[in-house]
Amino acid sequence: MKTTAGYGRFFGIGVGPGDPGLIPVKAVNILKSVDVIFCASSSKNNHSLAVNIARPHLKDDIPVRKLAFPMTMDRDTAMRSWLIHTTTILDELKQGKDAAFLTLGDPLIYSTYGYLLKQLKQARPDLHIETVPGITSFQAAAAATNTVLVEGEENLLLLSGVHGGNRLREMSSRVDNVVFLKAYKNISDICSALEETDRMNKAVGVVRCGFPDQEIFQDIRELCNLEPRYWTLIISGKGEEK
Repeated sequence: MKTTAGYGRFFGIGVGPGDPGLIPVKAVNILKSVDVIFCASSSKNNHSLAVNIARPHLKDDIPVRKLAFPMTMDRDTAMRSWLIHTTTILDELKQGKDAAFLTLGDPLIYSTYGYLLKQLKQARPDLHIETVPGITSFQAAAAATNTVLVEGEENLLLLSGVHGGNRLREMSSRVDNVVFLKAYKNISDICSALEETDRMNKAVGVVRCGFPDQEIFQDIRELCNLEPRYWTLIISGKGEEK
């Protein structure tokens, strides 16, 4: 099935937190049918965890196009990168090829895919775009630690840990449970915020969730005393002991 303009279809695929067995069946079927795979990589290397996770479900000869995104807070630099990659994707789609963009976790949660999605919709409003949700790292971490994320009338606050724990400090009185993604960048300040908001005793930490070398810290203080580790997340409730 092609769009009326002759373009192929574009799919955003969440490959989950690390275990290839956690990729949704719908996503697996799409991966086996598309003509080209796109994924994000750092401008400093050509590596893609998302492709490694999806590899068991990919056709042996499928082309994989790795798009280098600079790790920068400069909006203009980032925008130039998104526009260049949007053009690269459209060049494949206009040939009638179906393409999938792979992303860790879910495509619409702290994902590069979200920026591409906006650009593609602006460039070709008639483009066939389908986003397939993926299991997030915090869902997998909750399962790995048997931690209930929410129940009853509780709420859940999802935060990026890039700038530490200030958002939790600001919102703590209105929040029951909290998840910090990207917690490694400012782990010390996040731990301080958990202590200040009476959440340390109900916190668990997971490093490299879903991968073979996954580490679980039921006592979050152990994690807080270590050197920051990449792919760290923290789940915490409020008040009494776990």
